[in-house]
Order: sequence, then C-alpha cells, then structure tokens
Amino acid sequence: MYGLLHRLQRWLRGPEEEPPATTETLEVVQRLTKLPVRNAALYEQALTHRSLLRGRPDSHLHSNERLEFLGDAVLGFIVAAYLYEHFPDRNEGFLTRLRAKLVNREALAQAARRLKLGTYVRLSENMERVGGRENDSILSDAFEALVGALYLDLGLEATRAFVERVLLEPLDLEALARRPDNYKSLLLEFAQARGWPQPRYRVVAEEGPSHARTFTVEAWIGNRRLGRGTAGSKKQAEQQAAREALARLQAAETLEGGA
Repeated sequence: MYGLLHRLQRWLRGPEEEPPATTETLEVVQRLTKLPVRNAALYEQALTHRSLLRGRPDSHLHSNERLEFLGDAVLGFIVAAYLYEHFPDRNEGFLTRLRAKLVNREALAQAARRLKLGTYVRLSENMERVGGRENDSILSDAFEALVGALYLDLGLEATRAFVERVLLEPLDLEALARRPDNYKSLLLEFAQARGWPQPRYRVVAEEGPSHARTFTVEAWIGNRRLGRGTAGSKKQAEQQAAREALARLQAAETLEGGA
C-alpha cells in the first residue's frame, strides 16, 4: 500500500522542477503546519476557493478542488490506519462510524478553525461579504486541499504527522465514539454525495398537553417520504426520522449493489 501511494504521489506531482517559491506563502504554511514545506504553488492553490476564479473555463485547474479530491482520499486513509492501530479490538462497524465522525464537514471545519485557516483562504469579495471565511463547507474543503498539498510536497509520513497533531490528538476519541450519531448530518451527507436535494422535515402531528407534548416528524428527499419519528421534541423526532430514512436508503443501495 505504501509503495502504491508513493508511486501515486510522484505521478501526481509531475516533473521534478517546481515553480519558484513565494516566500510569504511558505512562511504562512510553515507556521500553520509546523512543517518545512517547499512548493509554494501547491499551497497557494490549496488556499484558492473557486469563487475567486468565477467565469474562467480553467478554474478547476487553479482552484483547490483537485487538491481537495486528493486530500479527501489521503485523509481517509490516514484516519482509517490510525483508528485500526488504536482500536485493535473493535469491529469494522465501530471503526467506520468513528471515521465518519472524524472526516465529516463539521469535524474538518473545526480543525480548520483551530488552525485559523479561514484567515488565509483566497475568496471573491462577494463570498467574503457573505461570511465565506466561516463557512463550514469552504473551511473543510480548504483543510482537505491542504492535506492534499502536503502529501504531494512532503509525502505520506509528514502528512500523517500533521493530521494526527491537528485533527486526531486534540480529540477524546473514546468520548467521540460514545456520542450519538447525528443522523440528520449523515442523511444530508448521503444525499449530497448522490446529487440529491437536501432532506426536508415536516411536522405532521403535535399531541398531548403542553407539559408533555409529542411531535411526529417526517423526513423527505424530493418527493419521497423516507422516514418518520415521534419524540418529546422536534429535534429528537427529526433525528429519528432521519435515522429511519438513512437506514432505508442504505438498505436499498445494498440490495441494488448485490443485484
């Protein structure tokens, strides 16, 4: 696996000649990562949001989208290997659920905030005006792109050290594993990954006296009603509905994959 990753790294990097370094960029990234980075152009791209290049047909070649794609894969591998080594007695389901809690948008955005990464992301003026520097999606994408840039510039072991220091070591993984899953977030990620509309939640019933009220909520994606939940609060009912919807969609996808 390591040999394959090393060959992939060299292929993705391309020719050995690197563009001239931008001293300011290198200083900023070295301060953020605590690593002796070299190729400034990679990090400038990692910190460039597509909004800055709107209207350019080659924007995908200069924004951080490609590095984000690579960083997502590298990050998933590093986190999976870390959990495999640190939880030798846990099963696949536990490891999968914990990895999902560590590499989702919210967790990566929080890691980006610990680095103050949003300060250095290059955005359009419009995106900055609407709060882009605090946007979870922009922050998590920039974090993944930074991981991709580190991998290409310094290799797997340096990237692993960065991810462990910034993302994994600040967290109590045992406590995180015990924390109930946020099924609304999981359902949203499931839908987004397939290009579907965002899930919607409808309160279809409110029953009981004011001091002991129960709410029934349905979860919808597009014109499909996928889940239903009843609880003493709307939030809890939405979580139950999202859990049922996610289980139904995952079961259907499993059946389709096995057909």
